[in-house]
Amino acid sequence: MVSNTVDLNAKIPNNVGLSDDVKLQRALEKWLPSYLEWWNDMGPSDFAQKNVYLRTAVSVDNDGWAHYDYVKMPDYRWGIFLNPRQEESLIRCGDDAGKAAWHEVPGEHRNALRRIIVTQADTEPASVEQQRLLGHTAPSLYDMRNLFQVNVEEGRHLWAMVYLLHKYFGRDGRDEADMLLERRSGDPDKPRILGAFNQPCDHWLSFFAFTMFTDRDGKYQLAALAQSGFDPLARTTEFMLTEEAHHLFVGETGMDRIVKRSAELQRLDPNGDVRNQGGIDFDLIQRTINYWYTYSLDLFGGEISSNAADFFATGLKGRYREDKYEEHRALGGTYRLPVVEDGRLSERDVPMRNAMNEVLRDAYVHDCERALRKWNRTLEEAGSPTRLALPSRRFHRHQGIYADHAFDPTGNLITKDQFEQRRHEWVLTPSDNDYLLSIMKASHEPGKFANWIAPPTRGIEGQPIDFEYVQLRD
Repeated sequence: MVSNTVDLNAKIPNNVGLSDDVKLQRALEKWLPSYLEWWNDMGPSDFAQKNVYLRTAVSVDNDGWAHYDYVKMPDYRWGIFLNPRQEESLIRCGDDAGKAAWHEVPGEHRNALRRIIVTQADTEPASVEQQRLLGHTAPSLYDMRNLFQVNVEEGRHLWAMVYLLHKYFGRDGRDEADMLLERRSGDPDKPRILGAFNQPCDHWLSFFAFTMFTDRDGKYQLAALAQSGFDPLARTTEFMLTEEAHHLFVGETGMDRIVKRSAELQRLDPNGDVRNQGGIDFDLIQRTINYWYTYSLDLFGGEISSNAADFFATGLKGRYREDKYEEHRALGGTYRLPVVEDGRLSERDVPMRNAMNEVLRDAYVHDCERALRKWNRTLEEAGSPTRLALPSRRFHRHQGIYADHAFDPTGNLITKDQFEQRRHEWVLTPSDNDYLLSIMKASHEPGKFANWIAPPTRGIEGQPIDFEYVQLRD
């Protein structure tokens, strides 16, 4: 029973009446030590005993849902929260749009729903694993705190999905929950499910690009699942979106601060050489955008997808802001899509349901374009002639209809040999990573920032920028 009241005294904080379901409560409490073992092994390295100024979810109300205080990360209160609703829940899209939503898993949708939930769940611990060493090179205590906030909330999002697996999918769900703690990002034998979550994220430029682009994919996937006809999944993802907004803020403003500082260093250097001033040059920033943006585009799935059509038709997954559409069945209409035929680009009209991944990707691309405009305004205000851009959505793809072809950043079809000859100009290289690691020295004095990034405009939750966001001294 979902409630407006959160049981904060429970071993696992929740608003789902966990104490009324003793079997489920025991199962989740049995899973808790395995989770903590994973966190201690794969969570932020070497900072377990440091006090971090973190927010913790304590309510499901729109106002005052979070509490801020110093917490040691292993003591963080990971909870299970579903958005309560007063009105009757309805299926929001597909053939049964307008009918009552499901409060249990329909047998015919069991496998598809489990697959959807497991895939989403797998991304949460994966990103923590990718970022586990970044605390050692944090450019400030402010940024270190934001890293750790993102990490603990990805852990809470894992709990949100594990609750659904345990409660609604029986033994299969429990087995899936266990396997979520067994896979490892980048492990050749037991990798994470999605490609972007197996890529190294070993410096802060990648961290900010990851939280800008890859976490932004998460926003749109969660928003689509918030339209699900399976009501517990919809309510779960609605609350996750509340927390996810800060992750996107960290990425978008982090990139903007790097852009701003690089423009300052460009102006300071007699030759406009940002690297000569110990900063991150704009070509490297552009290659990083190209790399993480395109890996994130892959996460939406194939451009032409029978799975996407089935998920929409059955009401398992909707469009971004489905309520803004006048018609919720999408039985008619087509989507015009560039495709490669006979060695050249042409256009094909695809049935709208089969293009639902692309419809969701469109919303994501528009959001990313907005952020690029903001960064370019920062460059303009700084007097820099440089401008940054998103590459074509056909460029550097590993999934979908463009994966077997090569394109330049503007989307022109080229040969694979031509791409490899210019790869070093277009996407991150090992030498780029070596340079970035060489300049990323930790800055741990309150209010001080590394040379390659500008300070933020304000602190967290009304605190000053020079607040001691992480207490590193014993």
